[in-house]
Amino acid sequence: MTHAPASPTPTSPMDPELTMSRDQIEALQLERLRSTIARAYAKVPLYREKYDAAGVHPDDLQELSDLAKFPFTDKEDLRRSYPFGMFAVPQQEVARIHASSGTTGRATVVGYTRQDLDDWAKLGARCLHASGVQPGWKVHNAYGYGLFTGGLGAHDAAERLGTTVIPMSGGQTDKQITLIRDFEPDAILCTPTYLLTIGDAMRRQGIDPRTTSLKVGVLGAEPWTEEMRAELEEMFDIDACDIYGLSEVMGPGVAGESILTKDGNHVWEDHFRPEIIDPFDENVLADGEPGELVFTALTKQALPIIRYRTHDLSTLHPGSAYPGHRRMGRISGRSDDMIILRGVNLFPSQIEEIALTVAGLSPHFQLELTRPDRMDQLAVRIERREECSGERAREAAAELGARIKKGIGSSCRVEVVDPGVLPRSVGKLKRIHDLRGL
Repeated sequence: MTHAPASPTPTSPMDPELTMSRDQIEALQLERLRSTIARAYAKVPLYREKYDAAGVHPDDLQELSDLAKFPFTDKEDLRRSYPFGMFAVPQQEVARIHASSGTTGRATVVGYTRQDLDDWAKLGARCLHASGVQPGWKVHNAYGYGLFTGGLGAHDAAERLGTTVIPMSGGQTDKQITLIRDFEPDAILCTPTYLLTIGDAMRRQGIDPRTTSLKVGVLGAEPWTEEMRAELEEMFDIDACDIYGLSEVMGPGVAGESILTKDGNHVWEDHFRPEIIDPFDENVLADGEPGELVFTALTKQALPIIRYRTHDLSTLHPGSAYPGHRRMGRISGRSDDMIILRGVNLFPSQIEEIALTVAGLSPHFQLELTRPDRMDQLAVRIERREECSGERAREAAAELGARIKKGIGSSCRVEVVDPGVLPRSVGKLKRIHDLRGL
């Protein structure tokens, strides 16, 4: 690519933990895990109640595999403890509070001590550096600022790395384009669907996204596929890398992808212990087996989080660019976003993966679920590309329907619509519209 940056070394002098062996990492994890569980049991009533009810005690943790003896934590635990019941430090030691939107129920509230914020910035900077962002660059931050952890988390990470931050936040797409053209940033931080929105808007204005100053996109906060990576890299002539995090565990920076390998996010295991479980029977699965991600934070002070069920579906693999730290496979979906259609399980990311292999179809799509005559029906509404003729659009609709039937095992109705018809992302994009109860 014409904009390819100088490849960073896979280690950073400010993070010697990146060179640790697997044995060193696991020894550190056990030490930190013992301390974290003991603190949580002593300081947080909810953990004490859960562990006492399960008949386990912090002293039962003698080796890493003993973590499986302890109960899971989930979003409902945080909601039941609203607002500050899971904090393990006095209020005066809490330096910052973030919270979820609460659109599906009571908000989940998370807190950070100054040390927590320092660790968060360090790990976020580690992610950005791994993905090719260099000290001295200008970084355009289009994650939303406020109670959502994305904006401020990415901002602090970029500052810690030594970049110049442009704190644009989300939305105002025309202004985003103006600032990208005028300020000439080297990297952009946002969701993948919002970068796609920016690129489409540039093209409508007669601007070729490949002519911008951008070299790297660090994209996260929603599942995306390798096909979407290829689409964005071609659209902008950039390297696009993933970043992973969630508010309850820390925020963006729990794991990051190396520009050298682009083979999934390395989990920073000096601070987090990941597990994969079967989302139905809750048994721990071996590395390489697909299931639900569970995280334990090993160093958080204000809000210790132990065996947190993320509902993100992935796998764990040996480290590559950072051999001591395991990698996550791409998030294939969320267990709570899974569509069960006439006995077949499917995820929006599967539709995206298939759609982007069909000539003439764009990455812009929506899934609509209805229930006429007591039978669930799935409709895929997807935009054609500008160069796709009406005749080709009809052929592409039939082709997509056939590929979904063959690849996923479920019939659906495909409607190809004109470019620009479907809503665009201004952050996280809602793919599924469930109309069955209407």
